[in-house]
Amino acid sequence: MNRLLIDTDVILDFFFDRAPFAEHSAQIIGLCEAQTVNGYVSPVIVSNTYYLLRQTARHEKVIDSFKQLLSFMHVLQMDKGVVISALNSKFKDFEDALQNFAATRSSEIDVIITRNAKDYSKSQIAVLTPEDFIKSLDLNG
Repeated sequence: MNRLLIDTDVILDFFFDRAPFAEHSAQIIGLCEAQTVNGYVSPVIVSNTYYLLRQTARHEKVIDSFKQLLSFMHVLQMDKGVVISALNSKFKDFEDALQNFAATRSSEIDVIITRNAKDYSKSQIAVLTPEDFIKSLDLNG
């Protein structure tokens, strides 16, 4: 389980230093940066996060933050097939459906890391919170 799709909420917890979630999110991002795990985001995650970060910071600062993040994170591709799969799915949240099907179609993702695991109940990919993922590493290490 070393290929992780990092959901929007985890990225936002990291950037906004949102307690009490920031600690585990920072650990996840740190693992990605150290290349201990392979971190992935989607274009939708980048877009949504940019929009929310832009509410509190200048465009240049947000762009610089993303350039740094993407220097060690991968970006999943999204195409018409991903969108159609999301539209035809039983997911209640369309954005989460997009993330899920980008992950499934890529065959790159072992686990989705999110604080909203219930939103991915229809996923065929393992779903863990940042805290649970960190705990799983402690059990195996």
